Amino acid sequence: MSDKYILDGHSVIPCEDIFQWGEWFEKANRSVARTQIGKAVVSTVFLGIDHSFGYGLPLLFETMIFGGPHDDYQARCSTWDEAVKMHELACAELTAPELEM
Repeated sequence: MSDKYILDGHSVIPCEDIFQWGEWFEKANRSVARTQIGKAVVSTVFLGIDHSFGYGLPLLFETMIFGGPHDDYQARCSTWDEAVKMHELACAELTAPELEM
């Protein structure tokens, strides 16, 4: 099984040909979503390479938070639809009111 993938719309396609993958990767818009909340940015992208390292489903999408109280937050998932939800959850985390103790 390939560890490299491309997108056809929102569908993930395994890609065995390294040259085809490289050509696609060089030109593709891999962004799923990008949201700025205050000084923080939530970014979700298609990685194109499986980051599961052979354990479970391929992890092909990544959400990260840059800046703010959750700087360096990172989560990965397998599908476009999961990535959209993951992005929304990260944005919600930034906008959630702090719990009072």
